[in-house]
Amino acid sequence: MDAIVVTDLTRRFGSFVAVDHVSFTVRTGEIFGFLGSNGAGKSTTIRMLCGLLEPTSGTALVGGIDVKRDPEGVKAHIGYMSQKFSLYELLSVDQNIRLYAELYGVAPERFAERRRFVIEMAGLHGREAALPRDLPGGFRQRLALGCAILHEPPILFLDEPTGGVDPISRRQFWRLIDQLSRSGVTVLVTTHYLDEAEYCHRLALIHAGKLAALGTTGELKQIFADRPIVEIRTRRSVDVMRALDAMEDVEESSLFGTAVHAVLRSGGVSPADLVARLALQRLEVESVEPVQPSLEDVFLDVVEKAARK
Repeated sequence: MDAIVVTDLTRRFGSFVAVDHVSFTVRTGEIFGFLGSNGAGKSTTIRMLCGLLEPTSGTALVGGIDVKRDPEGVKAHIGYMSQKFSLYELLSVDQNIRLYAELYGVAPERFAERRRFVIEMAGLHGREAALPRDLPGGFRQRLALGCAILHEPPILFLDEPTGGVDPISRRQFWRLIDQLSRSGVTVLVTTHYLDEAEYCHRLALIHAGKLAALGTTGELKQIFADRPIVEIRTRRSVDVMRALDAMEDVEESSLFGTAVHAVLRSGGVSPADLVARLALQRLEVESVEPVQPSLEDVFLDVVEKAARK
């Protein structure tokens, strides 16, 4: 069963098209990742799905509710953690929990249990009187997540929830997301962290407001099924990239950490052949070996192709 159904969703700001006829579905209990660079249209899309921004055209059903016809009905059935920090800095941890419980209409007889759940999930025993601004980033984010799900919504929207959080706290946060998914909560999360995208069941890659690719991580990586990728290690990365880009059987090259990734047009080119050709240009190579495509390779390839259209 689909928890979210989006069809030709579009949002214009004057002559600028921020989201351009985007269509996708999200299954119940799925962790659906929305991946794209800053300004790609991720936050605009999520705000429309949360009933915070009216679509210019197209439709979106969230939990069976039309976001354009009944935005208030949508808000009552979802949890939302915004890109910007969503806690009240001048209120204590406990005061934030109580405020959100009232805003979400948590029944008084359920409040004590839900408050205890948030405190335990966020690891904030003994810090109930602390101000959020005085907490480490990971604790603040877990508290914000707890406040967003106080009313036990079936659908949760997270807009770049781990920005500025250390790697360990990010991993802990994603464990919480996985637990929510396993309990049946549908999670749509926007991110520009490629390593985080690996945790999602399916991904949508958005570029310049348009949906550029959609599928599981494995499905997305199939775009390189007939185009091998080799990793080249050298001390002259820029010169090697320039030489590779001039070769007809090399489609493109890009920096990947301290190495160079080259996408070949076919499997007929051997690593030894590349080394020999680079050597003719007096470019020394430490190693060349085939590698499996990463999400970064996929993202760069999809974005470059979309930009050429």
